[in-house]
Amino acid sequence: SDRTLKSELPFSFFVVIIIIIIIYSIAATASSNEMAHQSSSSPGEVHVGKITVQNNYGENLVGLLHETGSTELVILCHGLGASKEETTMGNLADAITKEGISVFRFDFAGNGESEGSFQFGNYLRDVDDLRSVVLYFSGGKHAIITVLGHSKGGNVVLLYASKYHDVPTIVNVSGRYDLKKGIDDRFGKDFLQNIKRDGFVDVMGKR
Repeated sequence: SDRTLKSELPFSFFVVIIIIIIIYSIAATASSNEMAHQSSSSPGEVHVGKITVQNNYGENLVGLLHETGSTELVILCHGLGASKEETTMGNLADAITKEGISVFRFDFAGNGESEGSFQFGNYLRDVDDLRSVVLYFSGGKHAIITVLGHSKGGNVVLLYASKYHDVPTIVNVSGRYDLKKGIDDRFGKDFLQNIKRDGFVDVMGKR
């Protein structure tokens, strides 16, 4: 029996060592995966740069690229009489980049820093502008995962989705549903009479 015990001890010891190594490997792998997850879910520094995209009408559209280092990109579209600098656009960009996703917000033609003349309505031209932006980033290092529009921009992204099918996710934030409402607040109660009399109406901050 002593000989049997002595012959079994080395094997038992070997089994214990193997078990310890396996447990240590599992623990190390779990720790490594947790650190990797924390690193990927915590975005680093966001670099913001100005980019100019030319539309189909030869007008330069100015935008800001919030670069997180991610290949995923969300494009933001502003509403009527607004721009990429609008508070809503800034807040959306901040919220998305905090998730580690890059963002591009731009001015439609005739708005903000972009070239062109401001026009009321003009939905199809805005869709063309958005198309130019999408094509600009297509084929590059970024993959456009979402196009998001606020207010009038929400209507624009829906029109874009009905015409093109190259963006997997379309987000409409507070899109306009009654286009007759809100005009007086933006252009004045007598804007129709002014247009008929003068042929134009002044829109503050627009060309």
